[in-house]
Amino acid sequence: MIYDIRQATIYRYASPVAYAHHVLRLTPIDRRHQHIHAAALDISPAPVERREGYDFFGNRITWVVLDQPHDTLTVRVAARVAVDRAAVAKLGVTPAWEDVREAAFACADLSPQAPAHFLFPSRQVSLDPEIRDYAAESFPPGRAMLEGAVDLMKRIKTEFVYELGATTATTTPPMSFALRRGVCQDFSHVMISGLRSLGLPAAYVSGYLRTGHLPSGEKLEGADAMHAWVLAWCGAETGWVGLDPTNGILAGNDHVVLALGRDYADVAPIDGVIFAAGRQRIEVSVQVTPVSEARSI
Repeated sequence: MIYDIRQATIYRYASPVAYAHHVLRLTPIDRRHQHIHAAALDISPAPVERREGYDFFGNRITWVVLDQPHDTLTVRVAARVAVDRAAVAKLGVTPAWEDVREAAFACADLSPQAPAHFLFPSRQVSLDPEIRDYAAESFPPGRAMLEGAVDLMKRIKTEFVYELGATTATTTPPMSFALRRGVCQDFSHVMISGLRSLGLPAAYVSGYLRTGHLPSGEKLEGADAMHAWVLAWCGAETGWVGLDPTNGILAGNDHVVLALGRDYADVAPIDGVIFAAGRQRIEVSVQVTPVSEARSI
């Protein structure tokens, strides 16, 4: 599937910003089962300094400096991305979750996507005993790793309420777990906390969902905005598998990866420091349109 992606992020400041230094993670890159035909990142006002690079996990980073007063910052992304994910292993074919846990802790690999980096608490994901007990219900002794992960994902989808405004970007997993509501970031953090609490590697993914309705007539929750889901490590042979607890589905060709890390703090689209007073308002719009549909419009 080939998509045209358009994202606009607009910051409106209550008072002029005299100086700003931003870190942007908004440029998609080639990944397994994902190829970037073209990608452009436009920033207004134009930065006085701009530098491109990559972080430890391989995400594309853009560092910018703005030294002229401005009351609005606009960042636009335009990309054409091809997604072709291989069929996911059958649920019962993956090893038992206890074997995956043992393999993860025994693995000596320290490359960016090695399971060792995704086993422990991170800046925005704590290991909470209540979330651990909740996740453990999906992992009785001997259950296949992916079967248990899918069960946990579907329970979160069923038992949590998707509600914009119920949480913020800094809401912790125990808080959103207690509320049983939130958005994709919260559901992903809760699932990651549960898996890691059982000794199972789990990573956080930011990206996009196909805009509009699927051929089945359904619309994915979290489309028309940036989205988040989970990667669960299912052993050396199967590797990482994407699970979307917001929609209760495996990540497939309707999911476009932007960045991955241990939690939201590793993949925040825009970070940085500004010199200003007063509040700020952010507006984000996203369109992910199959190329065939884009041509017919």
